[in-house]
Amino acid sequence: MSSHQKPTAIIDCDPGHDDVMAILLGARVLDLRGLTTVFGNVDLEQTTRNARQTVEFAELTAIPIVKGMAQPLVRDIRHGAHVHGESGLDGPTLAPPTVPVREDLATDFLLAQSHEVENLTLVPIGPLTNIATALRLDPSLPERIKEMSVMGGSLTAGNATPTAEFNIWCDPEAAHVVFSSGIPIKMVGLNVTRQVAATPERRGQIRGIGSRTSTHVADMLDFYSERYRVVSGMPGGAMHDPLAVAALVDPDILRFEPMHVAVELRGTHTYGMTVCDARHLRAGSTDALGTPRGETPNAEVAVEVNADRFWELFLDVLATYQ
Repeated sequence: MSSHQKPTAIIDCDPGHDDVMAILLGARVLDLRGLTTVFGNVDLEQTTRNARQTVEFAELTAIPIVKGMAQPLVRDIRHGAHVHGESGLDGPTLAPPTVPVREDLATDFLLAQSHEVENLTLVPIGPLTNIATALRLDPSLPERIKEMSVMGGSLTAGNATPTAEFNIWCDPEAAHVVFSSGIPIKMVGLNVTRQVAATPERRGQIRGIGSRTSTHVADMLDFYSERYRVVSGMPGGAMHDPLAVAALVDPDILRFEPMHVAVELRGTHTYGMTVCDARHLRAGSTDALGTPRGETPNAEVAVEVNADRFWELFLDVLATYQ
């Protein structure tokens, strides 16, 4: 893929093992303008440190890192250390980072890039607090964003709660702002990401690449997969975040359907749930007058995934690192 065909993008992240996989993939298949960090899997200081360590071990230090929001818009802060370990990136031993963090705030960086870059794409793979804050600072932002590929939500069950996926659950109010913004959204949710697991066989393929970077990745995925097995019973850690990157560069990895996605903000048992309206896709999808049933779609929701094709892309990209 030549550079002029690559989507120009910012990855907004809370690293996290699977965020690292998304950064490594995105640095090769996107024209990556920067990484903005947000609280999520661990606190903001640690997610930012993890982003710095990632660009250092992968020799991606030219990519700017910009620190974002440390807490949700409204709700109490929650983290995911039970899956990612105390550092958020437990597993390999990584050197203390030396790469600098930019002085400006993630929200200012996002807004500035939206003016500088035509057809900017956003890839939020953590809580949506940075994006929501940027939208509140500048309501004209949607006019300058080509699209957004969001790892978040679910068409089926949740993981943070029975109904809510972790990234959305961390800041449902921010997610509501983002899904209501009018920006074209691809929603890559748990219903597809849980089908792409870093099984022992896949981790063996990664380790078999034999590079320093692939060894770090295999060590990370070993830790993450063991935690994941304990928490969820899955045979390997789900590759949630890199699928949001893959969605932008290979149309054959994910299949999407247009739906209206609403974020539940008040339910006792459903706070943070992504309520996906698929009534127009079913038989009898129009009323007696021929009017389509359901709310007007505001997102493309991933409904199917080709896991083997994802792994082909990911392994090919990983082999380009030292």
